[in-house]
Parts: sequence; C-alpha cells; structure tokens
Amino acid sequence: MTNQIKIAVIGVGRWGVHLLRNFLANPQVDVVAVVDPHPERLAAVKHQFNLDEDVVLTTQWEDLKKVPGLTGVAIATPATTHYALIKDALQQGYHVLAEKPLTLDPAECRELCQLAEQHHLILMVDHTYLFHPAVEQGKTVVQGGKLGDLRYGYATRTHLGPVRQDVDALWDLAIHDIAIFNAWLGKIPVKVQATGTVWLQGCGEQGLADLVWITLTYPDGFQAYIHLCWLNPDKQRRLGIVGSLGSLIFDEMLQLSPLTLLHGEFEQEGNQFIPVNQRQVVLELEPGEPLGRVCSTFVVSVLSNTPSEVSSGWVGTQLVEILAALTVSLQQGGKPVFLATYPSSVTLREGDC
Repeated sequence: MTNQIKIAVIGVGRWGVHLLRNFLANPQVDVVAVVDPHPERLAAVKHQFNLDEDVVLTTQWEDLKKVPGLTGVAIATPATTHYALIKDALQQGYHVLAEKPLTLDPAECRELCQLAEQHHLILMVDHTYLFHPAVEQGKTVVQGGKLGDLRYGYATRTHLGPVRQDVDALWDLAIHDIAIFNAWLGKIPVKVQATGTVWLQGCGEQGLADLVWITLTYPDGFQAYIHLCWLNPDKQRRLGIVGSLGSLIFDEMLQLSPLTLLHGEFEQEGNQFIPVNQRQVVLELEPGEPLGRVCSTFVVSVLSNTPSEVSSGWVGTQLVEILAALTVSLQQGGKPVFLATYPSSVTLREGDC
C-alpha cells in the first residue's frame, strides 16, 4: 500500500486556502493541482505557498483529467456547485473531500453516497467542528453522564458578515451547531422548527434569511434551541447543554479555555430550591488544528480505504436532510416538520462512504 496520495484543491477562496495549507503540510500528500476560476487567486497562492513549478494551476476543472495519477480532490466551492463537481470527480475515480454542506438537496446527497460506494471511493464532508478537540471531549462528558439527566440545549452563532449570496443564514451557519448537538447526544432530531427574518437580500419567502431561530426535538423529547444571524456585530460562538447536575459550555471565543463544565444542582428544603455543589472546571484539550485533523483523517481514509466514522458522506446527508426540513418549516412560518425515523445514534452501515 502506498503511503502518499496526489491531491488537487478545487477553489482557493476564504476556506480553500486553509485546505491547501494543511494538505501542503501533510507529508503523505502531494498537492499536484489547484483549480480556481479567478486567475488572481491562483497567482496569490502560488506566491503565498511558493508552489513548485510542476503544480498545475488552472481555471478549468476539466484540466484535472490530464493530471496523471490523481488520487483525490478537495472541493471548496459554492454549495450550488457541489453536486456536479462531486459527481464528476467520483465518476473519474477520485476520492472526494467536500466543504459543507455536501449539496443543497438530500436526494443528490444520497445519490453521491451511493455512487461513491459503487466505485469503492471515499466521500467525506468537511464538518470541521466534529474534529475540534472541544467537541470530541464534550461528547465524552455528555455521553459519560456527567451532566445527569439532560434537560435542554442552546446555541448562538452570530457575527457581522460574511453575508452569503448563494444560501441563507440557516444553510450557512446552522449545520455546525446541529452537527455538534447530534454528536454530543448520539442522536438525530425527529422534529424541527425554524422561523426567520429577511433584511438584506429580498423579502419574505423569496429572500435569504439573515436571522433564524431553530428548535430541534430529539427522540427522547430533548430540545435544542439555536440562534443564527450574520448581521450582528456581537460575534458569538457558544453552545451548551444543561443537565440536572450541571452544564457543559463550548465557547469558541474563549480560545484558551473553550470548554467548561459548570457543576451545580438544587436541594429542596420545604418549598425552596437551594443551589448546591457549584463549581467550575475548565477542561483540558488535546492540541491540534481541527481542519488539520479533517485533512489527516481524509488521507488516512483514502490510504486505508476506510470511511470516516465521524464525517462520512452519509453523516453529511443526514445533516442536509435536517436542513431541508428546517427550510420547509422556515417557509411555512415555523410549522413543525417531522423527519423520517433515524437510528438513535449516528452509526455507519457497512460500506458507507
């Protein structure tokens, strides 16, 4: 088995540049091509990373078919382009790492996963937060019962831009927190609701929502509430789960101590509820850049021909199905939408991509 793969990076905009940086730093990767429709971006990354002259720089996706021995592609292009690019890549025999969301259509996602299986190829989605040390540690805390009986969850993801023109705030932002809640709980929602407001682009159902409020209901009745907005100068990246024995908080803005376990519960004295056992523990995390872990996992998956258990194409499909259901609810003014019954935990079937 070879210990190195040849990769092309498709799209070197705001996020694709970071994918390129991580793959260039990986000793098991030979970056052989970069594709972007903007020649100035190609010139910029060539200078920034001092790329070798033999690295193909092209504005045309079709040029990759002339690159010998290409193993896989990393796709960081607008979501509306994903389906066609990923399908073509799989049909050409390339393993694929795709930026989230996998596509904007659940049926397209399922088709791509099945295509990857048919061709025995890896299809992985860059759900970066699932590889964050805080999220990995948080899963251990929640599923280890340290919070007691789980009561509810909440998340806030706000900032002032960038404002997307291809998808609304729901599709741009929600997938991160939904993925974290699913991972921590080991479950998939069975009912979802969403309401939103449009200010910047269009209006009503025809516009792209700038503000979105989400409710996720899980099989055991647990509910998580998510607040999303991309025109709020108060930047927040905070998610928590509250239990009978305490709360677990992931606050990405606290870079030195992003994961905190807040112990605390009530003792009843007569008709009074007295807080007891209150203390705060900042949890230590393993070092490592989450995106670097994504890239390394993709490389290992390709070399071993073993799908990622954390962020396979099927996991990405489940998240797109949830977003699609939330979109229906959003368009219907917050009407509850029930999803198909899923397993109680996110597990892969044998052969999943």
